[in-house]
Amino acid sequence: MFVDSHPNLRVRVVHGNTLTAAAVLQKIPSHVTEVFVTGSTSKLGRAISLYLAERGVKVIMMTASKERFEKIKADASDIAAPLLHHADSLEPGAKCNQWIVGRFCDAKEQAVAPPGTTFHQFVVPPLEQTRSDCVYTELPAFEMPKDTKDFKTCEMTMERGCVHACHAGAVLHTLEGWDFHEVGAIDHSKIDMTWEASLKHGFVLK
Repeated sequence: MFVDSHPNLRVRVVHGNTLTAAAVLQKIPSHVTEVFVTGSTSKLGRAISLYLAERGVKVIMMTASKERFEKIKADASDIAAPLLHHADSLEPGAKCNQWIVGRFCDAKEQAVAPPGTTFHQFVVPPLEQTRSDCVYTELPAFEMPKDTKDFKTCEMTMERGCVHACHAGAVLHTLEGWDFHEVGAIDHSKIDMTWEASLKHGFVLK
């Protein structure tokens, strides 16, 4: 609404979450054929689900809203749509060892996952690590390029020179000189382009 109301803006408005989605996806092994996604109809959940389905991965999208799921499925390509599956509970996740977590799961909910599950997180705050037999990825973050200077912001919870992925995405947008706003739904077709640009500029995934 903001950018539509101000068509002559001289700056770009950037949520940075395209790079966040890329960071989550980079931690998912390339051989994975099935994932279970919570928070699946959120901005990030939607983009990650569509991206993976277009690459042949079966995506079980957990959401209480069948209507929101059907809307996302309607947006999917002919290749992706048949690979998107709706779940209204955690039960289908009991047979999948790759969980992409976009909503908080307590100890009881995490216990549904099979042994050896990797919890790929974009949920804030991050999960309490209650399973010693599972792996928990860190929230998406980047080490800034080595030649970064005069960077007048920091993350109080992170080591020096490191920022959350969305903040890195905003900096990357400027470095690339992209002239489009990055607002609203993530354009999952730009995820690979954004990841490649981050490598070119020397961002390092944490």
